[in-house]
Amino acid sequence: MLKALKLDFVGKYQDFGLLAIRIGLGAAFIVHGWPKMMGGTAAWAKLGERFAQAVGLGTWPDALSFMSVPMGFMGAFGELVGGLLLMLGLFMRPATFLLFSTMVVAMLFHISIGDGFGGYSHAMEAAIVFFGLFFAGPGKYSLDQRIG
Repeated sequence: MLKALKLDFVGKYQDFGLLAIRIGLGAAFIVHGWPKMMGGTAAWAKLGERFAQAVGLGTWPDALSFMSVPMGFMGAFGELVGGLLLMLGLFMRPATFLLFSTMVVAMLFHISIGDGFGGYSHAMEAAIVFFGLFFAGPGKYSLDQRIG
């Protein structure tokens, strides 16, 4: 079919396509993660509570309340640093795993509060892309390729 449309040459640019995906998504996740990271412990505690709700704990039980700040920090860190690593194509597989995990938790949170498909679809779509990128790798225009 591609030959009929004269688009069969596009396959030569697979690495450019991976670069475009990495830069676009990485920049978006940096923008999402920056205010969460700069929000400090108050923002991290709120994110941690959302994590607890997403995994079915409701609000943290008193014995686990100390976990809200570190769990929230990991979410903010995942978006900010994961986005940066994705853009650079550096430690691509750990970065995509981190971002995938963060998006699964975000999706579960939106489902747990009763958001419909419109509420959780962004996180679900991003998780699917990160899952695919985990296997696809960064492409040749990346720091992972540069440093071997």
